[in-house]
Amino acid sequence: MKHRLILAAALAAALPFTAAAHKAWLQPSQTVIAGNAPWITVDAAVSNDLFYFNHVPLRVDNLVITAPDGSHVQPQNVATGKYRSVFDVELAQQGTYRLANVNAGLSASWQEQGKPRRWRGDAAAFAREVPKDAPGLKVSESLGRVETFVTNGSPSDTALRPTGKGIELVALGHPNDLFAGEQARFRLLVDGKPQAGLEVEIVRGGTRYRNAQDEIKTTTDAQGEFAVTWPEAGMYWLETGSEDQQLSLPQADVRRLSYVATLEVLPQ
Repeated sequence: MKHRLILAAALAAALPFTAAAHKAWLQPSQTVIAGNAPWITVDAAVSNDLFYFNHVPLRVDNLVITAPDGSHVQPQNVATGKYRSVFDVELAQQGTYRLANVNAGLSASWQEQGKPRRWRGDAAAFAREVPKDAPGLKVSESLGRVETFVTNGSPSDTALRPTGKGIELVALGHPNDLFAGEQARFRLLVDGKPQAGLEVEIVRGGTRYRNAQDEIKTTTDAQGEFAVTWPEAGMYWLETGSEDQQLSLPQADVRRLSYVATLEVLPQ
């Protein structure tokens, strides 16, 4: 037993840095379900392994659940523990739900009496708490979206309509109609417009039990589109990000955008 533990530790140390990078995600108990007002439970975490709770919980204060008719519904039984947050959703309507944890904010760094200072918050707090003439002041904006999709009965697309803010994923099909061995096409938008040149990484869950991430990497084309052929069934983590100068705060130097989706691929 001791030798096995030593071997496991050695293998973990030998994995590339990207394999140990922290990944944020939402994982629903099911993504396709049928019934009269069924429920799902969703785990939310930031972890080293997909989809295991071994780092910190993902806070869901900014969770937005869009129902098939476009209205917003509230999560039930929300709780945050040491390693994960969890909540329930009643799927009272037939169709597709979009569950998105959206975080926007500012971060700043500067020197104060020869020591580095760091700050995070919103625009109102920035005006109150960050010295305007601070030496070496650097400010960045951030907008991140972590989401997943769940369908009760027949799929619909009202909840999937882009908001026009930050990076968003558009399935050129349906995000709950994915099958092993089949190709799926997607489009990535930035502020509602197709974005070329975005690097996309896709990783199947269960990384704790294999020595390679087996990631799929691709890049959006001139129409902001990319394709992926799913190698096998399972839960997949999709991630991309970018930087630009589309700033809302004059003091900011850069805007950082991030996007994550959890997609379930079903067997044929």
